[in-house]
Amino acid sequence: MVPHLVTPMREVLPLSIKRPEYAETGEPKTITSKARIYKPEEIVKARASARLARQMLEFACSLALSPGISTDEIDRLTHEEICRHGAYPSPINYRGFPKAICTSVNEVVCHGIPDKRPLEHGDIVSIDVSVYFNGFHGDNCGTVICGDNSIAAASAGAVGTEGGGEEVEDAKGRELVRATKEALDAAIAICGPGVCFSAVGEAIQLVAANRDFRIIHEFCGHGTGEYLHMPPFVRHHRNTDRLPMQVGMIFTIEPIFVEGGRKITVWEDGWSAVTVDGGRGAQFEHEVLITEHGHEVITVL
Repeated sequence: MVPHLVTPMREVLPLSIKRPEYAETGEPKTITSKARIYKPEEIVKARASARLARQMLEFACSLALSPGISTDEIDRLTHEEICRHGAYPSPINYRGFPKAICTSVNEVVCHGIPDKRPLEHGDIVSIDVSVYFNGFHGDNCGTVICGDNSIAAASAGAVGTEGGGEEVEDAKGRELVRATKEALDAAIAICGPGVCFSAVGEAIQLVAANRDFRIIHEFCGHGTGEYLHMPPFVRHHRNTDRLPMQVGMIFTIEPIFVEGGRKITVWEDGWSAVTVDGGRGAQFEHEVLITEHGHEVITVL
């Protein structure tokens, strides 16, 4: 693939929508302190933002099932839907990012900029949706195969469609999507108070090895809250991080699996990360809250 036409940044309306600190300047606040431990009243707001992010992700993924629609059109419709719910699309003007969502197609593994290229039957489409609502960011990602409702229904509940569409004859692509979701589920399952963050990478590494896919190392999960990216930072491959999870932490887990080699480069747009060998990628992401008895996935409806 090659980059296609990117339309201008859309305005966030109405102006009464609460905006993050970078909305005007494009410069997010750098957070270097240790991971936040959220209070019960803050967790209520975090849940609300996370659930809205999930609702908007399902909306966007449902649009991506239709061949012929462009990712720019998916962005426009999702932008409008987010604003209609009184939220700010978090990616807009984050370090100058021009769109409301990230749409990463085939060999674009993450941070793809929506453009005018029509989606084709069989395209693997990862969509990352983040919203800023009531002072908190919600962040999640899902992957669907364009034109294939059966894989959509099986892939993390990213959309709620069951049947009604033909299957794509692409066993490897379907396996890639399922394995990436399986890795996210395995990583979430081990989360709880006192568990070292290295266990997340170990769980994901085991799935990748068993299913013969590679993990993109350059991008990690992160804490979320008043700021979009903050500690703790969560690596998705085998590592020696010794930070223990604590009750009240909120963070994302968002592995990316690829076919072939894991070496990537970035297009001239400064955002779209693509595999060097053209291997396709898939990504899934949830927000996890650490509770006294284990964990809670808050990016659910």
